[in-house]
Amino acid sequence: MSFLKSLKCNTIVHLMFAITFFISGLMINFIQCLLWITLRPYSKYHYRKINYYLCYSFYSELVFLAEWWSGTDIIVYINKKEFDKYYGHEHGYLLMNHTYEIDWLIGWVFCERIKILGNCKAYAKKSIQYIPTLGWAFKFAEDVFLERSWDKDKEIIGRQIVELGDYSDTMWLLLYAEGTRFTQKKHAVSEKFAKEKGLPVLKHHLTPRTKGFIASLPFLRGKVDAIYDIQLGFDAKAPVKPTMTNLLKGEKCEAHLYINRIPLSEVPQGEEEAAAWLHKRYQEKDRLADSFINTGDFFKQSGVPRTDKFRIKRRYYSLINTFFWAVVVLLPMLYYLINLLLSGSTYYFAAGVFIIVLFYILMNQIIGMSEISKSSSYGSGKKCK
Repeated sequence: MSFLKSLKCNTIVHLMFAITFFISGLMINFIQCLLWITLRPYSKYHYRKINYYLCYSFYSELVFLAEWWSGTDIIVYINKKEFDKYYGHEHGYLLMNHTYEIDWLIGWVFCERIKILGNCKAYAKKSIQYIPTLGWAFKFAEDVFLERSWDKDKEIIGRQIVELGDYSDTMWLLLYAEGTRFTQKKHAVSEKFAKEKGLPVLKHHLTPRTKGFIASLPFLRGKVDAIYDIQLGFDAKAPVKPTMTNLLKGEKCEAHLYINRIPLSEVPQGEEEAAAWLHKRYQEKDRLADSFINTGDFFKQSGVPRTDKFRIKRRYYSLINTFFWAVVVLLPMLYYLINLLLSGSTYYFAAGVFIIVLFYILMNQIIGMSEISKSSSYGSGKKCK
């Protein structure tokens, strides 16, 4: 095995990445907290302008992990004229299949390349906002946190979307309408539910939950111009599976991303009609997924018109940003840890070991957040050799 490959599989290197990620995250969280208390009450505009770069700096460390560390790339299928005119230039409401451990990260890679990564928002469980670094960053970024109580969530959705719609810079809000990541067990439950309710039975998706979508529409109109219907696929026969563990080990994946821009004005006004519209979208997404799984092509068997296919060149900012934080964090941190371990004091040695173990646990926790087996209920990493 080559030296570079060995380096990417080295647990010590992974720990260094974890230390950089968490310490830089806490530093960014601290600045965000200060700005939330001191600046936001007086000027949301200036708070959001500054927070964009803080969020970008933090999120792009994970983008670096995907596109530079592992070399993962994206092939996009988008109408090129619409891409040049609209993408990154208007508020967007995103519908995306929730199939893979890293689907959210691939979305971030795409958003980094069209220069809106710092203003990516999502619906998320309320508990996530209490997770140090990433959860706190989401909170300060004004993501939509739901309590899984419809009476409360309906009010939260309205209030938060009004806030996000007032952003002066381009903002994208992601909804995983399936509610949780796809697994065979959850699919069986979803299939049973769809048959009982007379809804379309999907092969590769869970039945979308329409309440959040319908509740969002009145507040989106007039503020958000379009819905971006996103279908992500990875070749199931590829030797490297799309997992966070494989990215951390430097294993390259290739993502295929189909995006269809739909003007919000095309979504019906009535609740029943809007729900039917969403189900129709997921039937189309299911055909796209089925065609891609069978043929490696979204369009060959789906009946969806073929569109332009291209790659977006990766930018150097995530690489430069991560190198900057590595220098800022690792040099003093490693100096401190080495002094603890070599101090000759049992107490200081134990403290150094504890810090190393703590970061190792945190690293595994952030990986665990994305693992399919640990995603919420519905109603393989490749080893280094």
